[in-house]
Amino acid sequence: MGLWGNHVLPRLVDRVLDTPEVNARRALICAGLRGRVLEIGFGSGLNVAHYPEPVTEVLAVEPSDLAWRLAQPRIAESGRPVARAGLNGEQLAVADASIDAVLSTYTLCSIPDVATALGEVRRVLKPGGALHFLEHGLAPQPDVQKWQHRLQPLQSRFAGGCHPARAIDVLIKNSGLKIANLDLRYGTGPRWVSYLYRGRAVRP
Repeated sequence: MGLWGNHVLPRLVDRVLDTPEVNARRALICAGLRGRVLEIGFGSGLNVAHYPEPVTEVLAVEPSDLAWRLAQPRIAESGRPVARAGLNGEQLAVADASIDAVLSTYTLCSIPDVATALGEVRRVLKPGGALHFLEHGLAPQPDVQKWQHRLQPLQSRFAGGCHPARAIDVLIKNSGLKIANLDLRYGTGPRWVSYLYRGRAVRP
């Protein structure tokens, strides 16, 4: 990924996504997590402080070595058992139906083969287990969508492969998961990157 992707972007994401507004959303989406949790796109551990007490173990999937190092103080402070469990959300080294819940925050936009990754999420979840997701993606207004598609190449180049125009709910439904609740709204920031999908999807 070069200097930008390996050394600059992880630090930038750590700062930009560590705000009171985003952390309030993190707390909401982490509520209800329990048991053995798999977090894809673990990043610098910004969700760790929001894991509820019923979480007993966390398997972290994170491709960036720098982000993983930045996460270590947060993991140590939390006292939670968090182990790095892979680099690639498209190939999870986890047994079938062995995970109680999967957590994904601001991650599904940047996985190259997101359909395969969601298929892996479905595979590792226990029946009745849930994907908790907080993502940005395709906005409902055509004028905003136009800018999302227009600025896609630039966003992808400088934001780690981010695709701002993915219809997150459609992708999740197509994976075979059933959306149990979904909140759609704009957050702060430019509208073409701030339309948010927050919810929970269950493996039947």
